Amino acid sequence: MTNPRHANDTDHGRYYTDPAGGPDLVSVTNVLATSVNKPALMPWAVKLTVEWILDHRMEVARRAITGRDDLTRQIKKVHRDARETAADLGDRIHKACELRLLSAPVANDPEVAPYLAQFDLWLSYWGVDTAKHVEATEITCLHRRLGYAGTADLLTWLPTGKNRALELWLIDYKTSATRSAKSVYPENTQQLAALRYCETVLLPDDTEQPMPAIQRTGVLNLRAKSHALVEMPADRDAHKAFRGALVNALWHHAAPSSYPALLAPDQPVPARWRNFRKVA
Repeated sequence: MTNPRHANDTDHGRYYTDPAGGPDLVSVTNVLATSVNKPALMPWAVKLTVEWILDHRMEVARRAITGRDDLTRQIKKVHRDARETAADLGDRIHKACELRLLSAPVANDPEVAPYLAQFDLWLSYWGVDTAKHVEATEITCLHRRLGYAGTADLLTWLPTGKNRALELWLIDYKTSATRSAKSVYPENTQQLAALRYCETVLLPDDTEQPMPAIQRTGVLNLRAKSHALVEMPADRDAHKAFRGALVNALWHHAAPSSYPALLAPDQPVPARWRNFRKVA
């Protein structure tokens, strides 16, 4: 996950600080992470863990006798480490794309280079002149009335209209080492809709402008050997679905993490419970 300005990690996920001084705004990705079930994650984690155990079976057999606790902790980390590694690579790819659009130097990173090459190909194939066609990159979008914010990877003009007329696209980058370049998730549409229908955008100096009228939205999948721009129907229906997810996420973030147990009438309160609320 990238680290936009004004974004902060909290006990309930990422929130944005409002530079105008209003309440913190929950991030779009935080909303979806809280509210959208991802059933594929558990099988993926199990598969990855089993493969690691099989690849290290001799070490596992030895440590199961001599260091079972440490081995257990390491095995439990296998899928988390893999996710963090993938997220870190994704962050570096996003940063490299941003620097490319800004015509700024990009650090040499062998892992990032194949993905950046695909991004360069995409720009070339679509005839994107970064000086003329790019409206914004990594720009913060706010919806104060609904209480959320997010960062748009790219606002750019593409020749997709009638007679190749330019249309303003909102594009989000997605990276993966394994998934097809044509694959997307349903919640990608909600993410794009949430950003599309924000009220304002923050410029680098924290001044504000109204969110521009977005004509089309899509996911740009970047892979080491391929890429694909997949248009997503981020319309008002998708935004309505996101608003439902938003209400659910905010409820979960505000809910207590524990509740006092009830005691039967006249039952003495155990000493370990005396710090909880009194029983009526």
